Amino acid sequence: LSLLSPPDTDYRTVAENSSVTEFILEGLTNHQELQIPLFFLFLGFYVVTVVGILSLITLTGLNSHLHNPTYFFLYNLSFIDFCYSTVITPKMLMSFVSTKNIISYAGCMTQLFFFTFFAVSESFILSAMAYDCYVTICNPLVYTATMSPQVCLPILLGLYVMGFARAMAHTACMGRLTFCANNLVDHFRCDILPHLERSCTSTYVNELVVFVVVGIDIGVPTATIFISYGRSKAFSTCSSHIIAVSLFFGSGAFMYLKPSSLLPMNLGKVSSLFYTIVVPILNPLIYSLRNKDIKIAMKKTLSKKSFS
Repeated sequence: LSLLSPPDTDYRTVAENSSVTEFILEGLTNHQELQIPLFFLFLGFYVVTVVGILSLITLTGLNSHLHNPTYFFLYNLSFIDFCYSTVITPKMLMSFVSTKNIISYAGCMTQLFFFTFFAVSESFILSAMAYDCYVTICNPLVYTATMSPQVCLPILLGLYVMGFARAMAHTACMGRLTFCANNLVDHFRCDILPHLERSCTSTYVNELVVFVVVGIDIGVPTATIFISYGRSKAFSTCSSHIIAVSLFFGSGAFMYLKPSSLLPMNLGKVSSLFYTIVVPILNPLIYSLRNKDIKIAMKKTLSKKSFS
């Protein structure tokens, strides 16, 4: 009987410690002297991102010559980037100015769901934009028929469905876990891998789902993008876009497709910054500063305001 009592005690301890109702996000760094400078740095990044994205959305909506498949996908990419940044950045900013950055269990799962939804949607809309570029360059005579609204709308709906399905899969897998009393998460947002470290139960299924699903969500769009650009010989003209795409998929693969034992969490947080902060701020710059149509639309819009 004495040999059986310790396991019973351990089981009761785990059961008592598993009723986690909130998490404490440790943030990007523990160095207090860096908190305020980092707050203003990332606040500036967020403001620039939001202003750039909303400007791009406004220009695309107001100028009729931009109402074509290319800018239809760009409009949705801008919308996704705006939502993507808004899901992550405000909560991260709170970690720089608050003693404890607390998020409820429900709030954490909600952030995880929407982060996954928009991240997966972005990965597939980037591949749709690459295919649009391929058709534009290689088959311009049939472009209107190939990229008609009857084609573009199902593509858009399909990529949002893919994002929703992936978000549901990851959130449901996370919901089956039991979390222990130590609810301090070494990250600046609710993410899959840091939370798996706080689980009292087996995470094998979660890790398998992450590896398979993320592998598909990165591998398929990456192959589509580079095949499309390669066949259209657009690497030289789309170099800036390829750099942003490489940062997005490369940092994601570095974060999720390596064994957690080989990736210290500090490196994971730095990697997360690339696809959560850097890419959303790069996309508006790439598609506005190096885009002739956007520049023309901006001049027309500004001239109308000046005239009025």
